[in-house]
Amino acid sequence: MTKLPYKKLIIWQKAMDLSRAIYSFTRTLPDTERYGLIAQMRSAAVSIASNIAEGSQRSTKKDFLISSIWQRGPSQN
Repeated sequence: MTKLPYKKLIIWQKAMDLSRAIYSFTRTLPDTERYGLIAQMRSAAVSIASNIAEGSQRSTKKDFLISSIWQRGPSQN
């Protein structure tokens, strides 16, 4: 299977939009949250787009779908 161009995936583009929105929002939070809530929110936001990009490079469509379903778990907590 040809590897999917993740930058063309709408879900990846939306994940990048979400990441930018979270970075903008966390700039408004107090500095006391820098190493707590801010770091955690930013890490989670970047992780979503990164996982989609990584999953799109799987060798088969089945692997990509399994990877996407597996990665969906933590974001639902």
